[in-house]
Amino acid sequence: MTERVAYTAQRVFDGDAIHENAAVLVVDRAVAGVVSVSEIPDAFSVEDLGRGLISPGLVDLQVNGGGGFMLGDARSLDDLAVICAAHVPLGTTAMTPTLITDTPETTRRIVALGIEAAAKGIPAFKGLHLEGPHLSVNRKGAHDAGLIRPMTEEDLTFYLEAAGQLPSLMITVAPETVTPGQIARLSKGGVHVSLGHTGAGYEACQLAVDAGAACVTHLFNAMSPLQHREPGLVGAALDLGNLSAGLIADGIHVDPVAVRIAMKSKRGPGQIFLVTDAMSQTGTDVSSFTLGGRTIFRKNGMLCLADGTLAGADIDLPASMRFLCDSVGVDRRTALKMATSYPAEVIGLPVGRLRPECAADMVLFGADFAVERVWLNGKPAYSP
Repeated sequence: MTERVAYTAQRVFDGDAIHENAAVLVVDRAVAGVVSVSEIPDAFSVEDLGRGLISPGLVDLQVNGGGGFMLGDARSLDDLAVICAAHVPLGTTAMTPTLITDTPETTRRIVALGIEAAAKGIPAFKGLHLEGPHLSVNRKGAHDAGLIRPMTEEDLTFYLEAAGQLPSLMITVAPETVTPGQIARLSKGGVHVSLGHTGAGYEACQLAVDAGAACVTHLFNAMSPLQHREPGLVGAALDLGNLSAGLIADGIHVDPVAVRIAMKSKRGPGQIFLVTDAMSQTGTDVSSFTLGGRTIFRKNGMLCLADGTLAGADIDLPASMRFLCDSVGVDRRTALKMATSYPAEVIGLPVGRLRPECAADMVLFGADFAVERVWLNGKPAYSP
């Protein structure tokens, strides 16, 4: 029997616009459309969600871990499911778990797990992001310098095979270690190539973009800065319209002034979107954890190594949107787009919007982006 439900609220954000006194029509767990309350068809039962705002589920393309696991430590589908599940109560219904620089053996194990997760339909899993190992040692951040290396033909073949079996595959690379020819082959093979952890100048970044790179990993962090004689990757990210860029909006990784300048400067159609760069502590109350044998300390909203090097972020997407609105002056609609439709466009999947053919992945927000309810595929997934 076909199930038809109209979810009503004071506001509905469909991925593009905010509608007042509207309803999301859901038919058999898929979105059928957004209409005004007065236009709800008679065949639909109505569930009134009150004065909140219904949004598409949030999309996070940089999630290193959660629920006590780093992705590189995952050994089973259950481990991977725990990572994904830790983010659902925070409103994230689509994510690409992220493997930071690791050994070839670990990379192959995680990719195999990802392929299995996609086949089994692990909730919220939408692919993988490999952040390394083909980076610049000089811009390694918290990555293990001993594991950073150039890309081989064997690597490239493996990535192309994986891209054909995953919902999406993003790989962060540095132009110093990966050639334009390799980027072109990856891009043509369905891999989403992102530039990051690099000291490359504007011209080298331009060549990478011409070859098919379409994204930048955590804008401003671990990359060549914008200077008046050499714009670097920051300049390329803002100037080249083909590039989108992830942003960690916690007020620690990037100052609010820099965020404001970047958003005013960014040329389209590429957009700046939000990422959490979340680590294993997400969804837990731990004060420290290990990464590659090194201790990561959690304090004052920061995650860092003993020497103070930032190592991921201790923030979620709703808190990131609050930061954008309160500290940067971004309007509510733009903040929502940066956590939903903008990242969805980067990986090209039918998520991050409330429109026909999209699964009914939804979040009900209260004041200040407080998560009140979450749905996955039309089923309740979280309610405090």
